[in-house]
Amino acid sequence: MDFGRPQQGERVRLRMRNLYILPTRFGWLWLAGTVLLQVVGIQMQSNGTLLLSFLMLSLFLLTLHLTHFNLQGVELTCGAPAPGFAGEPVPYPIRLRCPGRSEGVRLRLGADAPGPALSLAAGEHELAVAWTPPARGWQRPGLLRIQTTAPLGLFCCWSRWHPETAQLIYPARRAGPVRLLAAGSAPLVGEPALASRQDGTDDWRDLAPHRPQDSPSRLAWKLLAQGRGEYAKRFLDRPEAAPLLAPEPGVPLEAALEHLSERIWSWHGRGLSYGLELNGQSIAPGRGMLHRDQCLTALACCR
Repeated sequence: MDFGRPQQGERVRLRMRNLYILPTRFGWLWLAGTVLLQVVGIQMQSNGTLLLSFLMLSLFLLTLHLTHFNLQGVELTCGAPAPGFAGEPVPYPIRLRCPGRSEGVRLRLGADAPGPALSLAAGEHELAVAWTPPARGWQRPGLLRIQTTAPLGLFCCWSRWHPETAQLIYPARRAGPVRLLAAGSAPLVGEPALASRQDGTDDWRDLAPHRPQDSPSRLAWKLLAQGRGEYAKRFLDRPEAAPLLAPEPGVPLEAALEHLSERIWSWHGRGLSYGLELNGQSIAPGRGMLHRDQCLTALACCR
């Protein structure tokens, strides 16, 4: 059960008015056992039983304060979240500043399972809390719950907070049909694409040490005959050879964006050049991480 309204803002400090504490199931069982020992001790007039019940009650009350002190004074702020994909666990950075040692701290975002119990020393800590975004675009992770049951598990102390920093979420990656458009004479951007021209032509632009996977037709035989070592020819892409990726006609927009997301990620991993045509706007063919992120961002923000 949660009490009160969750905290809002970029920063929150945990104190008396926004920290809540209740016995756990084990705590209620402990308290019931204490009461039972009290009744048995009084009925049997057993000093030993009464002493044990008072010791259990004292430990119960002491644990109440110790558990609360684990989160007392802790400050939480948002980090700078990196982009992720919808439908997949995405790390969300949370910064904690602990005035003292905090034991058994668990963090949970939304409906995801809480993370492992952490032992945090005094000072600043940056933690990555996983959550699963349901859709693309700029998304907020929802309700963050911070809790602890240390040291004995008799009480659960918790607080709730809505982090306000949004995280860019790309469309989910799903294989499917993608439309390929000719790029015309659009210039390439980013890193130059290599080895896309037909093997064996003389229209090469650079030399590199020969690799076992290179075709024999790429070998610079003239240099080899001169005894200058084994080098392979490297070719530049023709701009028209790198297509523009576009949504497949007849496919719903969200599904088409997911297909494009998967194709961009796949082609980037294979080192291929590509561009993007979306909503009448074009991103020229290119390659590399910056180009990949630019295309994925366009998909995430598509209207």
